[in-house]
Amino acid sequence: MSPTRPIPSHRQPDLPATDDRTQAIHATNRLLAGILLILLGGVFYVAAAFFMPVVLALLLALTLSPLVRFLHRRGLGEGLAAALVVAMLALGLAGTFAAVGTPFFNLVDDAPRMVAEVREKFEQIREPIETVTEVAEQVDDATGAEAGVQQVTVQQPGILSQVAGSALSIVTTTVIVVILTLFVLASGDHFSEQIVKSFGTLRDKKRALRTVRDIEGEISRYLLTITLINACLGVAVGLAMWALGMPTPLLWGMMAALINFLPYIGSLIGIAVVAIVSLATFPTMGAALLPPLAYFACTAIEGQFVTPTIVGRRLRINTVAVFVAVAFWSFLWSIPGALMAVPILVFVKVLSDNVPAMHGLGRFLSADADDAAAMPPPDPPRAAAAE
Repeated sequence: MSPTRPIPSHRQPDLPATDDRTQAIHATNRLLAGILLILLGGVFYVAAAFFMPVVLALLLALTLSPLVRFLHRRGLGEGLAAALVVAMLALGLAGTFAAVGTPFFNLVDDAPRMVAEVREKFEQIREPIETVTEVAEQVDDATGAEAGVQQVTVQQPGILSQVAGSALSIVTTTVIVVILTLFVLASGDHFSEQIVKSFGTLRDKKRALRTVRDIEGEISRYLLTITLINACLGVAVGLAMWALGMPTPLLWGMMAALINFLPYIGSLIGIAVVAIVSLATFPTMGAALLPPLAYFACTAIEGQFVTPTIVGRRLRINTVAVFVAVAFWSFLWSIPGALMAVPILVFVKVLSDNVPAMHGLGRFLSADADDAAAMPPPDPPRAAAAE
């Protein structure tokens, strides 16, 4: 009798733990990406004087590149088209500084008088506060006399000199940004061509080219649209301030157009500044409240109806992401960083929509759940696709 043969087992052989290895690689990549972001934040903070004009120039170049390309297709050379566009930009900035420079410095110089008049109108509120302050000062004086503390008062420079120094720094940075923007625009498609050439396969080259074009187009359309909306808002605010009798209505219109690039914060700053000047200008409280209310009405109509309708749902971004971006870039680069926060966030959003590995970030940045769900999933790994 022949020996019984063992029944073959249908149990699959143990496979190598590729899933665990892949998860470990992904976790390591995420850790390295987090460390890289922290290091980049530190570099941007330490070298803000260098990176801030560079980033602003790149954003301007992305915005103006379609116009330069349009002029180039009409027969102008890339250098001449870039010079023409940048010259128009420089003339616009120079005209803006010339128009609002004198009223702005006059307003700053008159700030102590306006503050004094506002204090007089709030005399009833100020009296109990002053009483508490005087008591606190008496306690501090008595404590300082007993301890033998000698106070030294350091005279600070005047407000006007501080503002003049800041204005000089702004003009210097503006000149650097304009020159750098000219060089970037005059180079044409050199940067995008080098980015595409850095990829190996034809599929990756096509994807890189599509990503570069999408980023350029979306950033340009977004910034140009927001700039036009803010310009219209400035005109509306200026006309409202002129109709209500506010001094220097051109200054208020320019201020509204500029600070409206700051989401949420810009309108609050504008309302507060207009309210202070209005309280110092008009004799009655009723008349003084009309200019800040008009400013609030203009910004509310713009923020709730005009911008959502014109910009549409294509580039709507999560409100939490916008707030965090404004806070982060304000911490790094102060007011210029806050002005560039949303354009930088739009750049990241468009990049996330085009790079499969960043689709998760794109879903987080999307304002609508439907838009996030409609985003295509990332491509499968090459090993799985090969199987």
